[in-house]
Amino acid sequence: MASASSTRSEAASRASIARTGDAAPSTQVQSGVQVAAPSRREFLYYIWGASIALMLGQVGAGVLWFAFPRFREGEFGGVFAYDPAELPAIGSAPQFVAAGRFHVSNTPAGLLALFGVCTHLGCLPKWAPTNERFECPCHGSKYRANGTWIEGPAPRGLDRFPVTITFTDGSTLETDGSGDPLKLPTDKTIASIGVNTGKKFRGPDHGIV
Repeated sequence: MASASSTRSEAASRASIARTGDAAPSTQVQSGVQVAAPSRREFLYYIWGASIALMLGQVGAGVLWFAFPRFREGEFGGVFAYDPAELPAIGSAPQFVAAGRFHVSNTPAGLLALFGVCTHLGCLPKWAPTNERFECPCHGSKYRANGTWIEGPAPRGLDRFPVTITFTDGSTLETDGSGDPLKLPTDKTIASIGVNTGKKFRGPDHGIV
């Protein structure tokens, strides 16, 4: 009898262990990190932040573009290569370079590149051969061949662009900081002339001839 009772007890124990083993997986907790979706307010913050960053980037690029412009040679705002063969004779009519918006004037005092815009309200003075002077068609301002003021509402003479002259011997001659005419030497041959339209010298005040 004792042997039969012991056998039944062992069988019951094994059955209990089996049931426990079967049930064990159902009691395990799955591990993992759950991230909540952003709220509507947070989503709007993200959108606004990205929009502001994009706008600031575009503004910054625009500021850099205007602060440090890049111009190709022969484009207004850059350096124009002027053909020495076209240089007017001393005292003859200035030559207008439309693409560069300047007049090349070879005066007895020296060579000048005059900005072809009136210093009054921005009209375009033209050379009047009969009167041998620049005359503005808008309000009557008049200028000499060297760009100095004669009469009219213009507050000063024509503004000037710096000129760099290179001679065949390798030497150069450049406009000084005042924009004064370049006196051309008679014992040298000009190889090239460059007019920098990216920089201007203020035209002479009234009374300067």
